Amino acid sequence: MRTILILLGLAISSTTSWAQQSLPMPSPQLDEYVGRVMKDFEVPGVGLAIVKDGQIVLARGYGMRKLGESTPVDAHTLFGIASNTKAFTATALGLLVEEHKLEWDAPVVNYLPWFQLSNPYVTRELTIRDLLVHRSGLGLGAGDLLWWPPSTYNRKEIAHRLRYLPLATSFRSAYAYDNVLYLIAGEIIEAVSGQSWEDFISSRILKRVGMNESNVRHSDAANKGNVATPHAAIDGHVRIVKPFDSDNTNPAGGINASAADIAKWMIVQLDSGRLSDGTRLFARSTARELWTLVTPIPIGDPAPELTFFRPNFNGYGLGFFLRDYRGHKVVSHTGGLPGYLSRLTMIPGLKLGIAVLTNQESGAAFNAVTYKILDRYLNAPPFDWLARFKKLEAQNDSSTKAAEHSTGAARDSASHPSLPLEKYAGNYRDAWYGDVTIGMENGKLAISFAHTPALVGNLDHWQYDTFIARWHDRELRADAFVSFSLNPDGTIDQVKMKAVSPATDFSFDFQDLLLKPVAEHQHR
Repeated sequence: MRTILILLGLAISSTTSWAQQSLPMPSPQLDEYVGRVMKDFEVPGVGLAIVKDGQIVLARGYGMRKLGESTPVDAHTLFGIASNTKAFTATALGLLVEEHKLEWDAPVVNYLPWFQLSNPYVTRELTIRDLLVHRSGLGLGAGDLLWWPPSTYNRKEIAHRLRYLPLATSFRSAYAYDNVLYLIAGEIIEAVSGQSWEDFISSRILKRVGMNESNVRHSDAANKGNVATPHAAIDGHVRIVKPFDSDNTNPAGGINASAADIAKWMIVQLDSGRLSDGTRLFARSTARELWTLVTPIPIGDPAPELTFFRPNFNGYGLGFFLRDYRGHKVVSHTGGLPGYLSRLTMIPGLKLGIAVLTNQESGAAFNAVTYKILDRYLNAPPFDWLARFKKLEAQNDSSTKAAEHSTGAARDSASHPSLPLEKYAGNYRDAWYGDVTIGMENGKLAISFAHTPALVGNLDHWQYDTFIARWHDRELRADAFVSFSLNPDGTIDQVKMKAVSPATDFSFDFQDLLLKPVAEHQHR
C-alpha cells in the first residue's frame, strides 16, 4: 500500500493563543489558515481533528467533497486513511497477545505453518513483531504489484506468492517500508481469532471506540453518502480520480474514517487504551509496545535554518513512526492512496493529537496544518514554514524534471532495436508476480500484466533494446522502462523494468521483476 514518508512539516507565526488550552472552538485564524493551505496546494476538502487532555478541541470539515459540486466536507465526511490503518492492525494483534492467543516474539509459522519468505532462516525466525516494523529484509514496497493497482489475486494468493520475493538486505539489518507483511498480520488475526480482519477491527475496535461512521474496506470509498471524492494532479491539473477499490490489503490501509471518529481514536491511544466509559480497549502494556521504537530510521541533516527540526531519534514502532520534535516524543503516521493523503500526529506528553485528512495528494497540505497546530501548542518561535515548504515543493518539482530531462538527454535516439518487433513478443513470467504478455497490436508492441487489468499499455521504442510502457490509464502516473537482454543466438534471455520518473509511487515495484520467456503451454 503507498505510504507518504514526509518528514518536513509546516507552521506559520501567529500571535493567537487558541491552541494553548483545551477550548471548545479554536479562533477564526485557524479557519483562515486552513483555507489558505487548501488554496495554495489545491486541496478541495480537509477533515481536521484536534484532541487535548482527553477532550475533542475540534472536529471539523473544510472545503468541498467533490470539485464542481457544492456539498461541503463536515466532521462526519469519510476519507481513506490508508496506512494510518496500520496502527489498528497492530492494536488488534495487541488484543490477541493480551488474550494469550499470540506472543509478540513468537514465530509467524507457529500460527501460519504455510507461511514462507524466500530465505528459510528468515521464514523460521520472522516473528509477529517483525510483521509490523519494516525490517524483514524485503525492499521498499516489495510485492506491492501483487495488489497495486488492483489485481485479480485474492489475499491468500498474495500471501503464498511472498515466498518468491527476493530479499534486498539481510534480516533485521535495515529499515524498508512494506505493505505486504501487514497482509500477513491480517491473516494471523483471522487464524487465531476465527474472524476476518474486517470483522475483528469492526467489532473489537471501531465499535468499542465509538467510531460508528467509519468502515474497514477500500471498496467502501466508492459508496455514495458522506464520502470525500479523491482528487490528484494529473498532467498538472487537479481532477477527480478513481478510488482504490481492492480489498486485498485492507489490513495495511483499508479504513475510511471521519474527523469526528479519528478524534475518538486518538483520545483512546493517548489515554493508553482507556475508553470513554472507563473500561479499556487495551492494556497499558500494549500501549508501551505500540509506542516503543523497534527499527531505527536513518536521520538526515536538514537545511541550516532548520536545525531545530533534526530529531534525536527516529524509527518505527508497532504501526507508528516515532521521533522527537522540539524536545517532545511524537507518535505519528501518514497515509496515501490515489486521491487521499492523511496524517495523524500525537504528543503523548501533552495528550495532544492532530489528524488531517485530505482528498488530494498534497503532503504539503497535511503537514502545513499539522505543524501550525503543533507549534502553537509548543509555544514555538515564529517560523514561516509555509514559504519554506512552497520553496521545497518547487525544488522537488524542479529536481524531478531535471532527472527526467537528464534521462532524455542521455538517450541515443538514432539507435534501433536489435530484432524485428515481433521477435520481442511472447509470454513472460516473473516468479513472484506471474505472467506478463507482450504482443503486437497495429504494428506496434503492447504489454499487459495478466493479473492487473490496469497495467495495459503500448511499448514505445526508447533506445537499443529498451522500450517504455506507456499505460493506457494515465491516472497511474507510472510509465516504465522495459529492457530486453538477448542470448547469443538472438533470442530473448530476460526482461527487466524500471520506473521512468523518480516521482513514480514506490508501490510500483517494477524494479523487482525478472521476467523470463515461457512456452505458450506454460502460460498461467
